[in-house]
Amino acid sequence: MPRPPDPAKRHDLLVRVRAYMIRNGVAGLSLRPLAQDLGTSDRMLLYYFGTKERMVTEALAVDERRPLLRAQALLDTDGSPKNPAELRHFLEESWQELSGPGLRAALPLYLEVMADGLLHPHLYGHVMRDVLSEWTRLLTAVFHDFGMTETRARTEATVVVDASLGLLMAPLTYGDWDRADTAFHALLDRLEPGWRDT
Repeated sequence: MPRPPDPAKRHDLLVRVRAYMIRNGVAGLSLRPLAQDLGTSDRMLLYYFGTKERMVTEALAVDERRPLLRAQALLDTDGSPKNPAELRHFLEESWQELSGPGLRAALPLYLEVMADGLLHPHLYGHVMRDVLSEWTRLLTAVFHDFGMTETRARTEATVVVDASLGLLMAPLTYGDWDRADTAFHALLDRLEPGWRDT
């Protein structure tokens, strides 16, 4: 009976695969050059992950959900924001993490995965869709706790999540993160008064 893959080795490979994808993207990703860069073989990668698509999906998930999980943990610990001011503070903290240097290097990869998911939804289409859906679900619950109807809560959450995504992706073209940061706070300036009208 074959020995099961070593979980620690598998995780280490995933972290290194993700770093490779951040440097090189996913378009035209081939196992052989990847394996050579990692100092292993394409057969070994298939042993650990089964398929290239599964490997890519799992490598993307190594860090993509970290801010979401941290946000959920914060809400579980401190409770849902009780008012618009607390929600704004929570969103500003989340924005700082998402737009900070630690995750910024991965944003071009996420943009590529989103575009590739539109062209080839059977491959990676669910990856970013799932993350955005989870953020929307999380914020919908917060807005619902403010007393909003389910429909309005979901709409408000969608505005925040989708607009924030645009503000994260746009600086990849014009390179001015201070401008994006100012725009994000301007967005909250316009949205927060409406949250008080419940």
